[in-house]
Amino acid sequence: MSKQEEPQNSTTETDDAAPETIELDENGDEIQPEAEVDPLEAAQQEIAELKDKQLRLHAEMDNLRKRTQREVADAHKYAIEKFATELLEVIDNLERALESEEGNEAAVREGVKLTLNSWHEMMKRFQVERIDAVGNPFDPHLHEALTQMPSDQPEGTVIAQHVAGYTLNGRLIRPAKVLVSSGPA
Repeated sequence: MSKQEEPQNSTTETDDAAPETIELDENGDEIQPEAEVDPLEAAQQEIAELKDKQLRLHAEMDNLRKRTQREVADAHKYAIEKFATELLEVIDNLERALESEEGNEAAVREGVKLTLNSWHEMMKRFQVERIDAVGNPFDPHLHEALTQMPSDQPEGTVIAQHVAGYTLNGRLIRPAKVLVSSGPA
């Protein structure tokens, strides 16, 4: 009898590969590995996204430009609205002065003085300042000399003012028209 040998399996099945790990998302679902993306497709998609972003930025800038133009136009159109509203009070006072009875010149004169005072107060609120030059040295930046005449005042002193000057926020908008002393005769 021959001894039967059991055939030996010379090749043993060994698991050379590591066990596959399965990743799960927060819901417990299996996350599929990303398929390889064609680099050309990825570049084309990125270009499309950038073009879309550029178009949106261009449209946004165009809208901003138009909105800014509208705001500037409105600012120019209504810039003096507050000033005009304040001016209406002075106009109302002048109209009341005209409605006063004849023969009451003292009351009209007093009303005109009060109206003029309210005018100057309103102008100050808007930084329009009156230049009163009489008694001050002549300043060509603030005054316009109409003539020079001999006077007891020192030479170069303003002796009379025909028209008051005005500044707006410190900037001359109308010079005072004045007579200047040329010194004693």
